[in-house]
Amino acid sequence: MADEDVECPECPPQEECPPPGAPAWMATFSDLVTLLLTFFVLLYAMSKTDESKFQSVAGSIRKAFAGNAMKVGETIQLGKSPDDSPTMIESQDPVEPFPIDLLTTEGILDKHEINRESDEDLERMKKVLKDYNLSESVDVHQMAEGVKIRVKDKIVFKKGSTEISNRSFIPVFNKVTNLMKDNDWTLHIEGYADEGETLATDSTIGPYLLSAKRVEEVTKVLIKNGVRPEKISSVFYGDSRSVDNDTNRKVEFVLRKRDLRTEGRKVRAQ
Repeated sequence: MADEDVECPECPPQEECPPPGAPAWMATFSDLVTLLLTFFVLLYAMSKTDESKFQSVAGSIRKAFAGNAMKVGETIQLGKSPDDSPTMIESQDPVEPFPIDLLTTEGILDKHEINRESDEDLERMKKVLKDYNLSESVDVHQMAEGVKIRVKDKIVFKKGSTEISNRSFIPVFNKVTNLMKDNDWTLHIEGYADEGETLATDSTIGPYLLSAKRVEEVTKVLIKNGVRPEKISSVFYGDSRSVDNDTNRKVEFVLRKRDLRTEGRKVRAQ
């Protein structure tokens, strides 16, 4: 009897056949693949871009940052104004915020609104300039900010002087004064100097300070003649934007329909 209870090692137990059909884990795997496919289809549908809307938004952003909405080759009188707008410089380094007043989105939108209305405003300005008989003695150029008035005779000041010496500039100056008093515009004055030019009475006053004094002189006369100070802004370039030497002793006027400046928004450094 003992010999009958001993199992034969040479005869392994017979394995049971698996149940018919796919294994149980296949159902879970199929569900997972289906869910992943659905997820990626959803992502694709959400990321699909409307081409027309994208081009519209991209164009608005380009105009807002480039600051140039004039039509190619379009001028009021002779010449074509160079684009004085600042250029965006791309950088791979992250820009850290600083606790300073920055140009707000509202300010950018205001500037974009001016660009869209520039054609209509330009026509009104052209008519006013013609009424004031300015078209014969100045070149007028369309800019993103408004229109620039440039005296045809580019030399306004004697070398090293801040006193207006060119007689052809006097009637233009007076007409701009009357124009500003009669219209709700803002006036931006730009001052220039020749390369390396210094004040005749003080050689320590270089091109930048000299152009600043010229702008200051013109601004004081405008205010004295009745132009409101809050309507005037100014900038001086010294000899940094010289064209031909000895032809940069001048000031130029930019007429704007509204003020582009904004108070900005203060941010904290992180």
